[in-house]
Amino acid sequence: MKAPQEVFAEYLAHENLKMTPQRRVILDTLLKKNDHLSSEELYALVKKRDASIGQATVYRTLKLLSDSGLIEPLDFADGVTRYEPCYGKDHHDHLICEKCGKNIEIVDEVIERRQEQLAKEHGFTLIRHKMYLYGLCPECRKK
Repeated sequence: MKAPQEVFAEYLAHENLKMTPQRRVILDTLLKKNDHLSSEELYALVKKRDASIGQATVYRTLKLLSDSGLIEPLDFADGVTRYEPCYGKDHHDHLICEKCGKNIEIVDEVIERRQEQLAKEHGFTLIRHKMYLYGLCPECRKK
């Protein structure tokens, strides 16, 4: 399996773009954090590493990283798009607390098989999917 940096460099070359030092810092920061980051959170982390990188560069690079298949945008229904690295990682879904925002990555083979069965029953071939389950975490239910 290729390194994410190599995959991104190849994607950029295919798009007639270059792997700039700024893009490398943004990618490396996102991979190092390995979390669900908003563009603003990523920008704050990147700014600590290289103060010359602007917010617009972070936004544009996030789009390129998403288009390259290295990261995916997440919608936790709080009005903030977050991004997580997905290249080389197994598929997972998310449990999200609607009160505190806590999220837990989950994998359930029974649900995965059922989704494939449902698609097949309706004549679909699944390409990808996202599943978000919203509720209240144990701590918020106690309050």
